Amino acid sequence: MGDVRSIFQAWWRDRVDYRWLVATFRARSALVPMKIMVGSGGLVMVVITLLALVSRAGQSGTAGVTQAIIAATLAGLWTLRWWLLPWPSAAESLIWVAVVDLAVTANNVMVQDRLLGALGIVLLVTTGGYVTIFHGPRILAIHIGWSVLSIVLVATLLVIGWPGNDPHATGDIALGIGVVFANIAVACVVLPIVQFSHWLLRLDALSDPLTMLLNRRGLDFHLANLSSSTVEGAVYVVLIDLDRFKSVNDSIGHALGDEVLVRTARCLRAAGPPGAVAARTGGDEFVVVGCPGGGGVVVAEQLRGAIEAMAGLPIMITASVGVAVADPVLDADPRTGSIYRSLFRRADSAMYQAKQLGGNAVVVAEAAPEYLTTVQKSG
Repeated sequence: MGDVRSIFQAWWRDRVDYRWLVATFRARSALVPMKIMVGSGGLVMVVITLLALVSRAGQSGTAGVTQAIIAATLAGLWTLRWWLLPWPSAAESLIWVAVVDLAVTANNVMVQDRLLGALGIVLLVTTGGYVTIFHGPRILAIHIGWSVLSIVLVATLLVIGWPGNDPHATGDIALGIGVVFANIAVACVVLPIVQFSHWLLRLDALSDPLTMLLNRRGLDFHLANLSSSTVEGAVYVVLIDLDRFKSVNDSIGHALGDEVLVRTARCLRAAGPPGAVAARTGGDEFVVVGCPGGGGVVVAEQLRGAIEAMAGLPIMITASVGVAVADPVLDADPRTGSIYRSLFRRADSAMYQAKQLGGNAVVVAEAAPEYLTTVQKSG
């Protein structure tokens, strides 16, 4: 039960990296098809709204016709926005979702035939599907809350028969309850299941299956949008390479080699500071990224010492560690605003310097990669 609770808590805390997700679609040449599909949803809403307007079951009177025209216009703008302009920011995306949700609810409250309104309210699932993909579980929960309120309102109007153009449904409480449950089954059950499954598969794709640390793609996911404008204070990158790991596999076997990697991952979790990001980026290479950078050297030495102190193994395992520290304001890449590319190069150079010193050492890279400082070594 504890594991179930923890996985759902992790899902609830998940912050979907909207920009990274959009960048992934762009890198896979899927952004344009996605824009066409998302925009087409607005076109469908335009057609449905206009059909309801000319139908005797649809909107009537000045207020109803005005509302229908506004809803159709907004839906048309949605289509043009996605088809003709660059993909919106996360904030603009949420504004569009809120506007369309309001328009869908208003549309189906204003129609004359309450059964038509009960049928049309399912259009909230279209914006819900968009939220499921591009926004996190908390945004989806807000959307679901609005959907439930809208469904209950439409079902209540159906039962009381307002505005009185569909007497066949008036007083039919069973039908009203059926409408509520039918819509809730989609809006409140299917969409969260889809989002949870999508999150779980994404989590699996970004994790190393052996150590359960982030893999290289997972590390990129976490660092892609961290820049000088989003990181406060200095940051550090610690690169860790196990010494003579190939000889462990060759002399003792790959099974023990895998155990060493798993135990190393546990050390990084235990010795690393809260908030640091740890990943396995290669066979026996690990990365720890965190802030503030002032503690990077201390963290590197803690990690080296924790690996050296691993007990219960037939041989001692040590590591060569390179650490690079930077200030986001001073050291950001002027082209991308990201500091991590240069930090990884510098930490990598420092790590190889540690290997040349015989391993089991920490080497600190200064501001430029050609300047290296050792230096802490056991014994």
